[in-house]
Amino acid sequence: MPSLIIEAANFSAIKHQHQRRKGIDQAPYINHPLAVANILANEADITDIATLCAAILHDVVEDTQTGIDELSAVFGYEIAQIVQELTDDKSLEKSVRKQRQVEFAATKSFKAKCVKIADKTSNLRDLLACPPADWTEERKNEYCRWALSVVNQMRGTHEQLEEIFDQTLAKHKNG
Repeated sequence: MPSLIIEAANFSAIKHQHQRRKGIDQAPYINHPLAVANILANEADITDIATLCAAILHDVVEDTQTGIDELSAVFGYEIAQIVQELTDDKSLEKSVRKQRQVEFAATKSFKAKCVKIADKTSNLRDLLACPPADWTEERKNEYCRWALSVVNQMRGTHEQLEEIFDQTLAKHKNG
């Protein structure tokens, strides 16, 4: 089964190969899903293979030409379903997608919630370390408030993971 994690990392790297993060350093996009999986495995002690694979794959349907059926065929139904739960509908306006994340966060499965909290933590860390050049302090603060709103809907999911998020958010407030 650990080879499935490597397969997910390879699949995600290929799918995201031409994408970059929004930060000033324009880091390769694959760094983000790997960071999300790293938070889960090495900071929150989550060892579930499906959760870790879903973390690595969490943006492939939303941000590449990959369909959920392809993901299911390669990685199985459970992983594909977790990714599906984490995938925003890109046909909707960004503000609507963001609001839906807050509204529906509490309805997600345990595994999807864990990935989502780690995803928000990773994004906050990137915002601290290397924010997009055109983001004002207010836009960064707005992102932090929204991320907190999403995570607050999932409180009680995984205490350790929530504490990691809270510590990262506190660095924004103090930094």
